Amino acid sequence: MTYPISYRRATIEDVLTICELGQILNASHHLARPDIYADATTEFGRDEPHWLASLQGEDRAAFLAEFGSNAVGFITIQVVKPISPLLQPMVVGRIGSVAVLEQIRGRGVGSSLIKLAEEWARKQGATDIRLAVWEFNEQAVNLYRELGYEIRAFEMGKRIRTLLDIPCA
Repeated sequence: MTYPISYRRATIEDVLTICELGQILNASHHLARPDIYADATTEFGRDEPHWLASLQGEDRAAFLAEFGSNAVGFITIQVVKPISPLLQPMVVGRIGSVAVLEQIRGRGVGSSLIKLAEEWARKQGATDIRLAVWEFNEQAVNLYRELGYEIRAFEMGKRIRTLLDIPCA
């Protein structure tokens, strides 16, 4: 029996499901940048405070992709209204995280989740969608480009030595 992929807005009751799917992100980010990201865990509850923030509030949402009764992907999005005299007034949708199980990638699930988040943000008044992606995540970069996203800025970083890093003489 085959099941079509269905999509729905996540609720607080879905937080542990999102924590579990979030391990996809934890593993890939930790692999590429163990100096910054914690490793994936089977103790999914560890990440609950992080993901709860995506489920609480009128200005944010998370959506799940499901294959039958199994969650296979998710996305988080928030609408913000940057206030500065230097910026044009606008409402911006900011995609936080996107994850899809590896065995189901290439079937349009990520694209569908992004389009769903974009539509939700549009209904909230957003006129622009933004996201951040690590350079090492080539698969995600390619997907975003296919969906019309463009590079607008680069974030640069540098590790600095602290007093604890300096050997004593």
